[in-house]
Amino acid sequence: MSRSAEPVYVACDAGTTLVKAGVVDERGRILASAGVPSRLSTPRPGIVEQDLLEIERQAHEAIGRAVAESGRAADIAGVSFSSQMAGIGAVGQDFEPVAPFDSWLDSRCAVDILELSDAAAEITRISGGPPTYSHGTKQRWMKRERPEAYRRTAAFQIPASFLAARLAGLPASEAHIDASNLGFTNLADTQARRWSPELLELLGLDEELLPRIVEPTELIGEVDARGSAATGIPVGTPIAAGGGDQPVGSLGAGIVEPGQASDSAGTASLLLMALDRWAPDTERMSLVTGPSIVPGQYVSFAYINGGGLGTEWLRREVLQHPGSSEEAFAELEALAAAAPLGSGGLLWLPHFQGGVTPARPHLRSGWVGLTAGHGRGHLYRAILEGIAFQYAEWADRAPATTGRPLSEVRAMGGGSRSELSIRIKADVLGVPFVRMPKAETALLGGALIAQAATGRITDLGAEAASRHDLPAATRPDPARHARYRELRSIFDELAESADPVFRRLQRFSEHDEHDD
Repeated sequence: MSRSAEPVYVACDAGTTLVKAGVVDERGRILASAGVPSRLSTPRPGIVEQDLLEIERQAHEAIGRAVAESGRAADIAGVSFSSQMAGIGAVGQDFEPVAPFDSWLDSRCAVDILELSDAAAEITRISGGPPTYSHGTKQRWMKRERPEAYRRTAAFQIPASFLAARLAGLPASEAHIDASNLGFTNLADTQARRWSPELLELLGLDEELLPRIVEPTELIGEVDARGSAATGIPVGTPIAAGGGDQPVGSLGAGIVEPGQASDSAGTASLLLMALDRWAPDTERMSLVTGPSIVPGQYVSFAYINGGGLGTEWLRREVLQHPGSSEEAFAELEALAAAAPLGSGGLLWLPHFQGGVTPARPHLRSGWVGLTAGHGRGHLYRAILEGIAFQYAEWADRAPATTGRPLSEVRAMGGGSRSELSIRIKADVLGVPFVRMPKAETALLGGALIAQAATGRITDLGAEAASRHDLPAATRPDPARHARYRELRSIFDELAESADPVFRRLQRFSEHDEHDD
């Protein structure tokens, strides 16, 4: 590090459709950033895979571009990674993948979810999360359907852990997973930060294939020569374990007090709530609960499997809009804003890849109530309202988990640019929504982790809370909230009644979950 320059930190977030990296200073200013699109392989309905080595190449490219643009390579004092949480990859003894990365969007483990449904409350009590599209069910599917790859597996890995370990040149025997991801494993005694013999026996899985559990701010190694050549980060730079993209993003948004929540509007639509105690949702099993990045705290969250994909799919596949994505959504926003509350009696089920929390793996998307009188604005507004109705079910769980109702939701992610979406969510939930002025909250949270891991800050929660000057909130309108409550009850009834219909319809899908 140069004598006159303050330290800077590299944060990299491996998202589902974009890998982004930034160089961040000690005050939380992003000095440079770069993004590289990710590629999803979807050969058939229900199958969604990625290549961990391709994700690594994308991460190295994004980091290298950000480091070069910043001109601060010599001042880098730490590195941290975050990534999508519910998917799982497998590596062999050489730390090379032995199978494609099984995305959180992939629904082939539906049979495993259903087979574990009788034990769901117990799994949730111990691990924090119900059996859904998560690590345990995906590993169980792999052991049954891909036995050769399972036999070759030395450790299961999420992208953030894979990227960090490979940057340090660690062997497979030192593979890790950070605690913020444990709620998605179905295999951990999350409070105790250890693998659960009871859950491993229940799911029929093998502890020797599971990585060691570390805290997000634990240093797992240093950048080696190979990693330095690929990224431009100096050899010997400390690497923090990092965390799941949602806990890291909520840290970057300053979500540290019970009653606060974040709305991550990306490929998934996710509502996260801050907790000051361990309170898994064993009654409804609508939430996944796990450790916060802040020591001693927890978060509960739930997401729509592909919620944000709905708007992109509408633009691409239904409307076939010839303009850019920005132009298309600007037009749709205007049309939807002109459509009436309730979209003219049109409802949208937002579960593109199956219901996650609560687990309804056969549930799918669709409009109900469609008539010749509906236009593009109605279709788009119904998607936004359907996402908000699902959020409302999860928000109802807040008093039982946080100990108090939601007080504020901070909106982040690409979808937070939609003023209409924020207004609809505020009106449906009856809670103020605040758009985060700094969009890259995962990079900000990742930099905070690197600072804490290298001893530059000691009170992670206080530091995160102090870094934002928030704009005025979008407050709910009482009259619209009352009208939405009636519509929301219809939506809830539709989702419950549609599940058995979709379960019967599943056998007519192009993909059978037992196919190769």
